[in-house]
Amino acid sequence: MHDAIILSDLHLGAPNCQHGALASFLGLLIDGSIPTKKVILNGDVFDSIDFRRLPPAHWRILGLLRELSETVPVRWITGNHDSPREAFSSLLGIDMLEEYILRSGGRRLLVLHGHQFDEFIEKHAFITHVADYAYRMLQIIDPSHSVARFAKKASKSFLRCTDKIRNEAATLALSRGLDGVICGHTHRAMTEEDGEFGYYNSGCWTENPCTWLAVDKGDVSLRFYDAKIVQSRVFQWAAKDNSAEPENYPIEENPEPGYVAV
Repeated sequence: MHDAIILSDLHLGAPNCQHGALASFLGLLIDGSIPTKKVILNGDVFDSIDFRRLPPAHWRILGLLRELSETVPVRWITGNHDSPREAFSSLLGIDMLEEYILRSGGRRLLVLHGHQFDEFIEKHAFITHVADYAYRMLQIIDPSHSVARFAKKASKSFLRCTDKIRNEAATLALSRGLDGVICGHTHRAMTEEDGEFGYYNSGCWTENPCTWLAVDKGDVSLRFYDAKIVQSRVFQWAAKDNSAEPENYPIEENPEPGYVAV
């Protein structure tokens, strides 16, 4: 059983939300196929406060999250899209937190969304909106999402933002004497460890395959989930740059459902 499962950036209401994979994954959590002591939603569960944008399939996700919370403790961390908190928390019946300290295997890990360190979205809201629109168009044009991932990874502004969030989040955690920090926000899943300290990012559920983090006895591992193949296979690979790039990873036959280990 996992000490915790962490996922972020579901963006319910957005056209690129991978609601099918998300519903399948939550089903495995609910029926115990993927056992865990707690689930942490690390920000941006919703895409906006305009709930009229939620199609029936996305409302179903809310129902599954409510059902999950009846048997497994669920912690919801506030993201930049999940504001104001009062408008969102009542939908799931879950209190929202600014941050959370996760204890596992003798380690203390700070969990927060990461937008606190992103000044770009505040200073350049219009550019952010245009870039987000272009990113979603690339996903529509290329259903494999490989072009969108390449464009994101090639963007110098995006990489600078990712580095800034990682560095400032790590600085904050170290200043508190913690053993690591777990963020979302950037949509770039990664694990980086330097000695006993680690920076981890749970990625997003707006690209396929989707990503999540598993925490076991202090160890944090990056996992992938693709509902189309998860019933019979698991993807495994060691990312050379410690970030999630799902192309060309080997396939292992007959795995335990839902597990994609790095």
